[in-house]
Amino acid sequence: MLAKRTDKLQASGIRKIFDLIHTMKNPINLSIGQAHFDLPQPIKDVAIKAIYDGFNKYAPTQGLPELVDRLKKHIATATGAEPDSVVVTNGASGGLFLTFQMLLNSGDEVLVPDPYFIMYANLIQMCGGIPVYIDTYPEFKLTPEKIERAVTPKTKILILNTPVNPTGIAYTDSEIKEIVELIEKHGILLISDEVYDHFIYDFPHSSPLKYYKDRTVYINAFSKTLGIAGWRIGYAAFPKWMYEKTTTLQQFSFVCTPAPFQKAVLAGLDYDMSDQYASYKQKRDLTYDLLKNTFDVVKPQGAFYIFPKVPRGTDMDFVQAAVDKNVLIVPGSACSRKNTHFRMSFAVEDEQLKKGIEILKKIAYE
Repeated sequence: MLAKRTDKLQASGIRKIFDLIHTMKNPINLSIGQAHFDLPQPIKDVAIKAIYDGFNKYAPTQGLPELVDRLKKHIATATGAEPDSVVVTNGASGGLFLTFQMLLNSGDEVLVPDPYFIMYANLIQMCGGIPVYIDTYPEFKLTPEKIERAVTPKTKILILNTPVNPTGIAYTDSEIKEIVELIEKHGILLISDEVYDHFIYDFPHSSPLKYYKDRTVYINAFSKTLGIAGWRIGYAAFPKWMYEKTTTLQQFSFVCTPAPFQKAVLAGLDYDMSDQYASYKQKRDLTYDLLKNTFDVVKPQGAFYIFPKVPRGTDMDFVQAAVDKNVLIVPGSACSRKNTHFRMSFAVEDEQLKKGIEILKKIAYE
């Protein structure tokens, strides 16, 4: 009875781990991909006031005009490129869905660096495309040479995620420029997923939008930066040739994003969250320093994940051993074709982080 396109859909390995929380007593949860800080009260108050003021009807499909205008300025400042158009989306995933639906014909290939955000492959296949994985192990960096080897006449899109979920790797400006030069030569479109752009620790965040605006879709969200993953508010910048059809597609799919929450994130764009972001550099340093002598691990440069290699066996063996000790982590195979690593989030309080890492180290030595 189900459509054939659902055959390739797979439940997220991350969600499977998340579901275990309800069966465990006070687990140390190092699996979840969301910021540990709460939304500041003044921004909550804006949402509450909007609700009480009756601002609960449909919003414009592309987003509230004042939010769209503010986002254009925000993106221009963050990326160095003034976007042609901006649409407020239902999280970053809504922006990805709209983009793949707009661009992919049956059989089109999408280059996906491996490891990858789990949603990419499922969305690509659901929209008729074929994910082509580019192995970036062991440094987890995409290079022009690796891209060149993966390009075929069917290649249509490259996904570039920086900083990367699940590895925490980030790309420098010069690295991004080299990648853009290569894909421009082949006429490949680019999806730039920059959801973790505020969580970068060793050098400034850089976006390909300033080098390749006419062929780049820029994806971002408030989920991580404001700690509101459950609100499902994202935004995307599209080239002008995509805008009209994209808003039409949103009209007949998501319709709009929640009106009172749009009011709140507009206020959030002017709220200083720098202390919250700075604390994650300290968490990154703590996590890496505690793990580096026990695990083969690459130091993350952004996001709030680290991706160590399991000491022996498979990722699932190690994850099960951790679960048995009341610690939740994510098997690397949930976001990779390999089963040699695990993803750990350091977006928790430091004491929980230290306890969890100590348990993981004991498992490694057993």
